[in-house]
Amino acid sequence: MRIIPAIDIINGKCVRLTKGDYNTEIVYNENPLEVAKIFEDSGIQYLHLVDLDGARSNKILNYKILEQLATKTRLVIDFGGGIKSNEDIEIAFNSGASQITGGSIAVKDPELFLSWLDLYSSKRIILGADAKDELVQTNGWMEASRLELVPFIENFFQKGIQYVITTDIARDGMLNGPSLDLYKKIIQKLPEVKLIASGGISSMKDVLAVEKAGCEGAIIGKAIYENKITLKDLEQFNLNNHNKC
Repeated sequence: MRIIPAIDIINGKCVRLTKGDYNTEIVYNENPLEVAKIFEDSGIQYLHLVDLDGARSNKILNYKILEQLATKTRLVIDFGGGIKSNEDIEIAFNSGASQITGGSIAVKDPELFLSWLDLYSSKRIILGADAKDELVQTNGWMEASRLELVPFIENFFQKGIQYVITTDIARDGMLNGPSLDLYKKIIQKLPEVKLIASGGISSMKDVLAVEKAGCEGAIIGKAIYENKITLKDLEQFNLNNHNKC
């Protein structure tokens, strides 16, 4: 399982929110590049970078930070937040993203989202399927849809999506454990989906549980910033997995 630390950006700073609520913003570092280099120095290979300003504004905004991190580290970056148009996705890839995550756009303009899948391939396009009470949420989790999560994922899987990031919003930033039952439900229905867990991971025990559930990746944010999980813990996890191969 891939370990994918998260950096969320508001006003150019590295922040974390609780349950996606912008009023709960905590700034952990004013220099995202510094954080990314710390990750890289600890043997981390992947990064989940979210433009929270973009998610709220419906267009990509913090692409300069993406460009900085992509050019000054070797991290493989998946980028999301505010990607709503062909121009946005071109900016993201031209700024150094290896993958982009589309969430709201997949709900509101599925044809456009699927055209990206055809143009850039399923290796580079991730479906962002975040939910509350198993209903898909959009626009930085500020809007609820009537779409049920599992059928929503299944629909896009049947059309070629491989990678899916799912956050149970009720657990995001709460450090009270991941939504294992939800992940197991998705994997049981769609065993070939490369499911990336996000939200609630608070300990290495949680990381191991997510791996055992069958997730392809685990996004970890607040637990790292609050020192619930150390970078040495993650380094050892990656080393153990490497030795198994």
